[in-house]
Amino acid sequence: MYKTLDWPIKNFSKITMETCVNLNDLNKWFGSFQVLDSINLSISTAEKVVICGPSGSGKSTLIRCVNALEPFQSGAVNVCGISVEKNGRNATDIQRRVGMVFQQFNLFPHLSVLKNCTLAPCRVLGLSDDEAEAKAMHYLERVRIPEQASKYPADLSGGQQQRVAIARALTMEPELM
Repeated sequence: MYKTLDWPIKNFSKITMETCVNLNDLNKWFGSFQVLDSINLSISTAEKVVICGPSGSGKSTLIRCVNALEPFQSGAVNVCGISVEKNGRNATDIQRRVGMVFQQFNLFPHLSVLKNCTLAPCRVLGLSDDEAEAKAMHYLERVRIPEQASKYPADLSGGQQQRVAIARALTMEPELM
């Protein structure tokens, strides 16, 4: 596991180095195959962590457990001060705080780049169309593709689609990305 702090953070004076992710003895099985074996990990606010390993080693499963997208059998997961329940009862509360970019980006093919980025802020956060569009354009500028806002996912390269997925996740202003 590789850890580094290298991103300039706005309002750094407001950020404390409290723990934003804490995994204690996390275990996950698929049938009789144990994918996660007693994982212990603490990540502080503003810290960046890269999880790397070979295909099938449990990287995506670990992240899906943190984001309450995948149930786990034993152990404890705490995200942004909230304990992730094994049965997923508080999954929505966790997912509002955690931004995630999926391997397959999951962009809506029938929506423009801008609409892909504004849908969740309008529906989940209750932002007006204008507020959501301003926020989306800000993040599209941050990932350097504001000129793609009116295009559709099929018109973009794979790298551009990935940037849209990142901007879409950031538009929700998650506590954890």
